[in-house]
Amino acid sequence: MSNGRPHGRSLWEQKGDYAASVIERENPGVTAAVIVVRSPVPFEYNIRCNRVWVWVDKKVDGTVVVVPIVG
Repeated sequence: MSNGRPHGRSLWEQKGDYAASVIERENPGVTAAVIVVRSPVPFEYNIRCNRVWVWVDKKVDGTVVVVPIVG
């Protein structure tokens, strides 16, 4: 049964730190960074192909709000 999430995961409803650790464990070629939504990010990181930003709602709760993708 598909729940609309990539690979049927509920990972994206978890805390950002946990999601980042799973991403890095499953794909050792990338670095995952937990970023609070609406936070500025350095421009030079926009062109990296080996990073994943894990966008979270706020630092206190830290739940993932955007499905992380490489790029």
